[in-house]
Amino acid sequence: MHYQPELRIDFDAITVLFREAEQQGREILFEHETYRLLADSGAETPPSVNFVAKGSQLSNETIDAMPGDKVVLKIVSPGIVHKTEASGVRIVEKKADKIRSAMRRMMYEVPDTLIDQIERQKIQAPDAYEGLSGDDLKNAIVQEILGILIVQFMPPDSESFGNELIVGIRNTREFGMVISAGLGGTDTELYAERFRKGQAIVTASTAMTDGSTFFRLFKKTISYKKLAGLTRGQRRIVTDEQLVECFSSFVAMANYYSPENPQAPYVIEELEINPFAFTDYLMVPLDGMCRFSRPVPLPAKRPFHKVGHLLRPNKIGIIGISTGRVNFGRLILNNILANGYNSKDIRIVKPGLDEFEGIRCVPDLAALDTKLDLFVVAVNAQQVPDLVDEIILQDAANTVMLIPGGMGETAESEARARHLMDKIRDAHLKEGGGPVFLGANCLGVISHPGKYDTLFIPEVKLPKRRGDHKRNTAFVSQSGAFMITRLSKCPEIDPAYMISVGNQNDLTLGDIVKYLKDDPDISVIAVYAEGFKDLDGLEFSRAVREAVQNGKDVVFYKAGRTPEGKTATSGHTASLAGDYTVCESCVQQAGGMIARTFPQFENLVMLSQRLHDKKIHGTRLAAVSGAGFEAVGMADNIRSDDYTLQMAGFTTETTHALSNFLATKRLDGLVEVKNPLDINPAADDETHVTLVKFLAEDPNVDVVVVGLDPLSPAMRTLAECEAKKYNMDDKESIALQMPKLASELQKPVVGVVDGGFLYEPLVNALLSQGMAVFRSSDRAIHALAVYVESRLYAEQIRYTG
Repeated sequence: MHYQPELRIDFDAITVLFREAEQQGREILFEHETYRLLADSGAETPPSVNFVAKGSQLSNETIDAMPGDKVVLKIVSPGIVHKTEASGVRIVEKKADKIRSAMRRMMYEVPDTLIDQIERQKIQAPDAYEGLSGDDLKNAIVQEILGILIVQFMPPDSESFGNELIVGIRNTREFGMVISAGLGGTDTELYAERFRKGQAIVTASTAMTDGSTFFRLFKKTISYKKLAGLTRGQRRIVTDEQLVECFSSFVAMANYYSPENPQAPYVIEELEINPFAFTDYLMVPLDGMCRFSRPVPLPAKRPFHKVGHLLRPNKIGIIGISTGRVNFGRLILNNILANGYNSKDIRIVKPGLDEFEGIRCVPDLAALDTKLDLFVVAVNAQQVPDLVDEIILQDAANTVMLIPGGMGETAESEARARHLMDKIRDAHLKEGGGPVFLGANCLGVISHPGKYDTLFIPEVKLPKRRGDHKRNTAFVSQSGAFMITRLSKCPEIDPAYMISVGNQNDLTLGDIVKYLKDDPDISVIAVYAEGFKDLDGLEFSRAVREAVQNGKDVVFYKAGRTPEGKTATSGHTASLAGDYTVCESCVQQAGGMIARTFPQFENLVMLSQRLHDKKIHGTRLAAVSGAGFEAVGMADNIRSDDYTLQMAGFTTETTHALSNFLATKRLDGLVEVKNPLDINPAADDETHVTLVKFLAEDPNVDVVVVGLDPLSPAMRTLAECEAKKYNMDDKESIALQMPKLASELQKPVVGVVDGGFLYEPLVNALLSQGMAVFRSSDRAIHALAVYVESRLYAEQIRYTG
């Protein structure tokens, strides 16, 4: 759908609403003011309303002017946002005596109901009443009640489940303005919790979407299916065009009243209509709230382009090396040299020495004979602030790597970190932007293109693949431990860059990916994040989108999905973990592949590295194995809450080719040609390879998964065997022939080796030849499905721009 409405939003009138409320000391619009905002936004016409101030007389003329036979009465108070919980909403007959009677009751009953709810801890006390009790609480509630809102009663077309819609925009710290829509009403939070992801509520960054694009996302929800009459017993109660117009209006308001807009007179912190009901093809807001604020200065821009000096430095300096013991600085120096960096291009800051192990030493930064591309700081945290002052004063380096912790991970070190960040920010505001800083609490960086390694992990603890060979991956991690653990478990990842960003006191995840998105040698960017700095989640998402448009795969894992996980992330790398759903939605809609477990992260990185150049045209899977359970298991795992594959239907030509070949192998009496293809344990190496070739050449097949049956007596899958019968070094073995075939085919082929430790050499041999291999069929199908759907979505992004 490409319908784009012509919007008529009166931003001047909306701004006046905010200004008038601000002059009254409020940062919130009342419900009737929110309806005025909707009217000025070009959205659906809100119901007729009349505000009756506390102590005012309600005239018969006012009552008679209200349409219909009933009216809705709503309490108006800045301290009562959720009126229903306080019994602050009544529907009454449109008769003067009934209305006046109900209004008088509400003025007395609402405070008592709210007090009872708070004291029985059924609801959390609103901020305005926090810490109050007894008469103090009651007086505060009564004083803040400003009157009663009389609202036109508009009966909905349907009161059945799912026929109310919530639409809202809000300002998030990490991602700026986001829009959400989905199942509305009093149980919105319950719907979001109980329904699987993306079915009840959908969210997107307003800076990266428009009304039509967001509508396509919304169409996947249960809410849309109900509203559009696509479920049993339902009829359509709203048009697609109405929804697009509504979403477009909210997106436009969000982007105008955004912290990113330097001309914004105000920022909308939250605007929510919950719910919209539907009457005779009208979208009727039944409740609304809006909070706003004055804009604050945007974070200072960092000269992120200097990341190039960090990743490919011509000159490296180090401070913090001990000559008498192997400390972190010494380990870093050893690893830099082990990775092939020229010792003549290293400077050590060490008073009292002219050289150390053949490397030139200088007493201080002022004595440097050249400006450094990278300066590695491995001193204790207390020394860092003064050292940073000197680095900036001397303009000694383009980039600085801060190894020490104690820079914001704990309450005790927060003041030191703020002081440090203020100095760095001031330097960025000057001509040239000053140096950029990686860390603090940075485990280090491996840059094979830059021929250096500053990880302070001994080589015996973490063996690495040194030397020059093709590497297509950058691994960026907020946690250095996560990064090196993955490398230890999965050495085949072997990235070109491993970048530990630590606390993000200066350079952020967004900065690093923004640089890497244009690196022609990088095809895959893998990111582990715990939290983003202010608005950096949005910058990161934009960088992901551009990386995907540039033809790269981006694999993303976000920690802090649960309240407990969010609390844990806030310590080690001084993160403020944001709303996981918002983060996942923004990154996924930008084209990132979302991993929800550590193994899935590893699997998606492996698939991205090995299948990046393969053509993927759809989700049709062909599965083959000599183990019956494995063949069935592949078919059983093609669907989940997060993905869907489909079993391919073979062409007549492929079916004949398979049948004829199986007959030549005398397997035709044992094997039925179908998908999944269970080829019997008697199938040998040649059978596996040939069948995969036939399947991959079928135009109805998009991807092939093959069980390599390591325990089969017909297969050569062992590293060593006395009889030589099962040796995988035989030139006809699956270990040599299947990777060769997989590399020649345009379509992806994924192998499964479901066996014990005895078959690790087989797995390693296949991986070393560039083949994608899993140790179980369910993990293979799950990871492949996420990868395939992500690749197809990435193609859409590239096609639409």
